[in-house]
Formats: sequence, C-alpha cells, structure tokens
Amino acid sequence: MRVTQSMLTANSMRNLSSSYDRMGKLQDQLATGKKITRPSDDPVVAMKGMFYRSNLTGIEQYKRNLSELYLWMENSEAGIDQANQGLQRVRELTIQGKNDTLSPEDRQAIAREIEQIKEDLVNVADTQVAGRYIFHGTDVSKSPIADKGNAGTAPQVAANIADSSIDNYSIEVSRGVSLKANVNPNNVFSQKLFDTIHNIQNAFESGDMSSMDTQLENLDSVTDQLSAERSELGARYNRLEMVEDRLMQQEITASRVLSDNEDADIERVITDLKTQESVHRAALGVGARIIQPTLMDFLR
Repeated sequence: MRVTQSMLTANSMRNLSSSYDRMGKLQDQLATGKKITRPSDDPVVAMKGMFYRSNLTGIEQYKRNLSELYLWMENSEAGIDQANQGLQRVRELTIQGKNDTLSPEDRQAIAREIEQIKEDLVNVADTQVAGRYIFHGTDVSKSPIADKGNAGTAPQVAANIADSSIDNYSIEVSRGVSLKANVNPNNVFSQKLFDTIHNIQNAFESGDMSSMDTQLENLDSVTDQLSAERSELGARYNRLEMVEDRLMQQEITASRVLSDNEDADIERVITDLKTQESVHRAALGVGARIIQPTLMDFLR
C-alpha cells in the first residue's frame, strides 16, 4: 500500500486528538476527585454509584427518624419524671395530713398544694412536641385532657385514652423495622390518676379522712403503673441507642463503598497525567517532523 503525506498527516492529527482526550479525562479526574464525570465514561461505575448513593440516602433518612424518636422519648421521660415527683409529693402530703394533730387550716393548706400539683399534672399531660401531643398515642392532634376540671370536678381525660388501638405511634428506623415512640397514655395519665388526686384534695378540704386509706391505695396503684411504663420506656430507649450504633456503622460502610466506587486514586491520576503529558510532547515532536512544508506552503 502506498503511504502518502496526507495519510501520515491524518494519522498524526488523529493520534494527537486522542492524546488530548486522554489528558482531558485525567485532568477532569484530578479536578473533581471522581473517576467519572458522566455516566458514559463508565456505565458500571455509574450504575453502582446510583445504588450505593440511594442506600446512603436511606440511612441518612433513618438517622433523621432516630432524632424524632429521641425527641419523643426524652420528652416522655421528662414528663413521666415530673408526674412521678408530683405523685410522690401528694403521697407525702396525704400521710402527713392523716395526722389528727393537724388543724383545719393546715389541711386546707395541704389541699391547696395538692390542687397545684393536680394542675401541673394536667399541664404535663398536655405536653406537645412539634405541635403533637405525645401523651395521646397516635391521636397526636388532640389533647389527652378533654376537660381540665375546676375546684369541684376532677379533670376528665379523652374518651379514647384507654383505647389500645391508639397505643402505637411508631417510627421506622430501618427497612421493615419500626420502634414505638409513645408511652401508653392510659398507664401514665389515666382517669383513675386524676380522680384519686381530686378525691384526696376534696378529703382535705372537707376534713373527712375516712376514705384516705383507700385513696392511698389508689395512689400507690397509679404510681406503680407509672413506674412500670417508665421502665418499659427505658428499655425501648436502650434499644434505640443500639439501633443508632448500627446505623452509624452502616453509614461508615456505605460511605466507604461509595468512595471506593467513585473516588479517583489521586496519586495514580497524577502519575498517569505526567506520563500522558510526556507521551503527548513526544507525539507533538514526531508530528512536527512528519508534517513537512509542501509546495503549496511556498505558493501562498
């Protein structure tokens, strides 16, 4: 086959163009730190990257869900602790008030303090987080207290407070796994709790202490129920911390896999770029010798 000057020139230009293309890709990798800048550079890397990135996004969403769970549980714990302190104080006052040596004025003073504790319990039951009532199960848009009562009547809880169907406000923490965020509303702020507090208050106001032993038993019952629910909440909180640890490990693994798939080896890229620059300079030198002046260059 006869090799002409035009063939040598065309081959030289094509090779120089390919060299520019390779240098351009290496420079892109160095500038972005990524193996590819468009899916067509490596469809396999691009496809795996989409899968790994989707997995990482899911983990980040679950971590945000964990934050909501922590918010619910920590506020629930704080509310239960405050309610428990209030009930313990009522018990102390009740035992103190049973003493026959107290004057009617002393018992009236005790009644007033118990009334304040009752109002505080109502306020705790009304606790909201991000506009949602945390002590009303899944019925988060409505207060668990239907009627706050007055001096003559006990506070009235919502009609569905004892309905088991509302006792499961769950949040997903991983694929197919959800954790309960709320406490059982009927085990924390039941009608029995408010009736007992109100009856003790009335007993001190009227001076009729005949039913005080029964009210103390009722008070101990609701306090035990509250403590049991607090223990159950603590167990779920411990599990939540374990789930968080597992998600953190999954996030680290997912980030590493994504980095291995997409991130360029900078040291290798720099070495390849230097090598390609040397090859390109050599190609330019060879091209300069091949593309010699022709007769047409002198006729211009």
